Amino acid sequence: MKNPVYTFEKLKFASFEFTCCEGCQLQLANRESSLPAFFDLLDVRTFREISSEKHDDYDIAFVEGSISRSDEIERLLAIRRQAKTLVAFGTCACFGGVNSLKNRFPTEECIAEVYDGQPVETLPVRKISDIVKVDLSIPGCPVAKMEIERIVVSLVTGSLVTLPKYPVCVECKERLNTCLFDLGEICLGPITRAGCDAICTTGKTPCLGCRGPADDINFPAFLELVKERGLDNGDLQEKLGFYNAFEAYRNDET
Repeated sequence: MKNPVYTFEKLKFASFEFTCCEGCQLQLANRESSLPAFFDLLDVRTFREISSEKHDDYDIAFVEGSISRSDEIERLLAIRRQAKTLVAFGTCACFGGVNSLKNRFPTEECIAEVYDGQPVETLPVRKISDIVKVDLSIPGCPVAKMEIERIVVSLVTGSLVTLPKYPVCVECKERLNTCLFDLGEICLGPITRAGCDAICTTGKTPCLGCRGPADDINFPAFLELVKERGLDNGDLQEKLGFYNAFEAYRNDET
């Protein structure tokens, strides 16, 4: 008996970058062992990291980066009009990311510090969903390559796309890591969505929450844990605000 042959239509795929480091797009072009099979699923129309060709006909758009200029708004709106599916790709696109730290300081002060008085057009940093409708959000700084591959396969085959609902702590415990709270560190692993394979905490670096809140987190209990361990609230607030993913939970007076 012959094995069944499955056929599918390649997705017309485009990837775009806004205010970001383009590290998430590099994740797609990384891990060479699976790259040929991965791109066999896609008809790549625009993707600056891998090709100089550019085409305006695409069905799905992966958008990396936050929005910080008026020309970026216009460009994003044009992408949204073309794309049947728009994916916020990475922490900057999903939450604003590290770029959003700029919003805490006067714009003029930021420009003077970095550009020494040269005129630079800039706006308060916003996440992609502040500007356009987002069909799917994939967080991470950078995104996890294996998760992206799984999601793209689901999109191509019309399967249900899911993200882990549980926190990073689950993945961390699976690796038998020593809890960083036991080492006197504040770690956002108990409240952050899993899917990163606990890469930071496995390397003894506290989680900063780049994947945003897990589903149904018990934030009061987390605050109580920080308090019980006698850890610094200022450190907690800094970590909660680093990627702007927990901005709704920040309270500098807590």
